[in-house]
Amino acid sequence: MALKLAIVGRPNVGKSTLFNRLAGKKLAIVDDLPGVTRDRKEATGRIGDLDLHLIDTAGFEDLTDESLEARMRAQTEAAIADADMSLFLVDARTGVTPLDERFAEVLRRSGKPVVLAANKHEGRAGESGWLEAFSLGFGEPVALSAEHGEGMSELYAEIIAAMPREEAPEQEDVTDENRPIRLAIIGRPNAGKSTLVNALIGEDRLLVGPEAGITRDAISIDWQWNGRKIRLVDTAGMRRKAKVQGRLEQMSVADTLRSIRFADVCVLVMDQNEAFEKQDLTIADLVVREGRALVYVLSKWDQAQDGPARFKELRERCEDALPQTKGAPIVRTSAQAGRGLRELMEAVTEVYGDWNARVKTPDLNRWLQHVIAKHPPPAVDGKRIKPRYITQIKSRPPTFVLISSRATKMPESYKRYLTNGIRDAFNLGGMPIRLTVKQNRNPFSGEGE
Repeated sequence: MALKLAIVGRPNVGKSTLFNRLAGKKLAIVDDLPGVTRDRKEATGRIGDLDLHLIDTAGFEDLTDESLEARMRAQTEAAIADADMSLFLVDARTGVTPLDERFAEVLRRSGKPVVLAANKHEGRAGESGWLEAFSLGFGEPVALSAEHGEGMSELYAEIIAAMPREEAPEQEDVTDENRPIRLAIIGRPNAGKSTLVNALIGEDRLLVGPEAGITRDAISIDWQWNGRKIRLVDTAGMRRKAKVQGRLEQMSVADTLRSIRFADVCVLVMDQNEAFEKQDLTIADLVVREGRALVYVLSKWDQAQDGPARFKELRERCEDALPQTKGAPIVRTSAQAGRGLRELMEAVTEVYGDWNARVKTPDLNRWLQHVIAKHPPPAVDGKRIKPRYITQIKSRPPTFVLISSRATKMPESYKRYLTNGIRDAFNLGGMPIRLTVKQNRNPFSGEGE
């Protein structure tokens, strides 16, 4: 049965844009002018493997008279009462307004589950408003860009977590240790992805052969490894955009991109004879930008000449070309011979744990003081930059906020230095770490960890 989800918020925060994205088609009119939506609009939709009954609502105006705006508010309140859950949107670029705060009170009184999302988060302009949204009291806001489709995997996880236990799909209980690891097998055509999946599950589940491009759809397989549930997704090979021909292949590539966005861990399979070529690096960079954990696989390793020297060469090529993935596991496999499979799954579970890692705030701040003493930020325009406080605000991937004086003046090179320092100090090798530098007063004071 579909989850009835009301998309609510003040005018012009992007409710109809998100409604259209979840519905998979443009059903609601979208415009920069506030108040375009007046009536409730309903449609079926989907996020991940969850069926939705969507309700798009009018922007919430703080009126109770007989005006059109007041009647629109009544329609919104009726939608909240009718829905199983509300998705509360705020504008990350504008920040939290008094109307958002009054809307939050209405949602609290409803007694229904609420997922909070900060829309229009793309780029740096949305970071401040996203942080402000914590003050609304609905926990960690999902950072979204409904227009560009960013943050959909995080939104899916929060919706599942907010569902009543008896309604939530048992296998997707994000608070349960038995939640399956969503594992996407990705790479160029004919790299050996389907052969690897068949070897892992121990049966010829997927069609394989020397011809490139046999797999067209993303194929999902539920499986277990050492008692741990795994949801394997084999994907179509991704070629350079200029070589993608025909509508069918374009749809296959789009399906692969979607699989990356909804994965926890991505295994990038490369034929060892031509590993870490430009397209492999492009795919790896996409995984990092989407915030997924990454494991590299060198397939057909039984064919490698002078294995140790070849492995050293490939590792150095990877670290030079993609320093942001330094520390990501590189596993050598021979699927046909059954070699390297245990090592691969051990690497997958290890990076999954790092991806979910939480670093305690006192440990972070002891590390920060040591780093500042050893290598302080450079002075800009003759004035010092003083980092004051750091905390982790989310995992999946690990995301940190640094409170500092003159935050906007901190050089990108120093931010990279801090990011790499976090990765090294807390054993988060290969993780796509996020670090935001803010000048606001510390919004986390009083929160112990």
